[in-house]
Amino acid sequence: MSHQFIPKRAFFEPKALEYPIGQQVYEQLQEMKVPITLTRSHNRITGIPGDNPQEAYQEAKNTLVVGIRKSLNFAGCKPSAHYQLPLTTSCSSMCEYCYLATTLGKKPYLRVYVNVEEILDQASRYIETRAPEITWFEGAATSDPIPTEYLTGLLYKTIEFFGRQPLGRFRFVTKHDRVDSLLMAKHNGHTRFRFSINAASIIEQYEHKTPTLSQRVEAAAKVAEKGYLIGFIIAPIFHYPGWKEGYLQLLQELDKQLPKKERNNITFELISHRFTKKAKNNILEIFPETKLPMEEQERKFKYGQFGYGKYIYQKETIDEMKNDMQEGVLRYFPDASIEYFV
Repeated sequence: MSHQFIPKRAFFEPKALEYPIGQQVYEQLQEMKVPITLTRSHNRITGIPGDNPQEAYQEAKNTLVVGIRKSLNFAGCKPSAHYQLPLTTSCSSMCEYCYLATTLGKKPYLRVYVNVEEILDQASRYIETRAPEITWFEGAATSDPIPTEYLTGLLYKTIEFFGRQPLGRFRFVTKHDRVDSLLMAKHNGHTRFRFSINAASIIEQYEHKTPTLSQRVEAAAKVAEKGYLIGFIIAPIFHYPGWKEGYLQLLQELDKQLPKKERNNITFELISHRFTKKAKNNILEIFPETKLPMEEQERKFKYGQFGYGKYIYQKETIDEMKNDMQEGVLRYFPDASIEYFV
């Protein structure tokens, strides 16, 4: 099992201590001798050290902020789900290409929200408005919630909540393998537990502070054996010399490790690499030596659903990647569903 996230420092909104989860996290961090500071707002944190962008980024990735989610208007989450479910923000990994470089900026500290009962009550209201249709909620739209789960139990509580919802479903994605605390949750088949995976060379080169492909697939097998719906996001897919062989080996590794009896109702989501101008600028400040392919003149510019433009591969490249990836997935997992390629 991979390295556990242990924050170097923590900030608490005082009101967070009035919630059971807030008190629980506070006591755990005290036992771990993590320095704790009170803060007025989880949105405005000062006191994260760093003399340059690289240091500030690294220190932010070692900073935990415990607060209350004030806005209970859930954003949409196409094409993954109907709504985002805001439990946590950011993650402890340091992937060079991370799309959160657009939204979280240069100090992407980890946030957890302790008013989970209020958040889930709001989810209930969204479910009611769409009845009798099923409503899906995405729990990892702006985060990887696994690294902080051992402190908060937010995923466990949420999974059991959706296990009781006839018309509510939950899904989230992780690159991490510390899943044991979730194996006994009463999910009733209402949660899709997805793993973000990539070619081994991409993980090694760009996905810092993450488990290996093998560790992620091993965790996926554990989760599948407990009856969870399983999914895989292959993202971002890069077009590089030898990319076909790299992604073929990824699928072969997945085929080798995932038990045959645990392959019912698997989904795949395939996402090609893209970047925004803002993300590129942030990435180059944080990772000045990066080898990420971000040559704008080689890409096509396209406006996204959130109003900002991004650079994607040219149409011929996209078509080649789409055909090859879909063919490869269905060769090894003929009963799987490919939800989308973007």
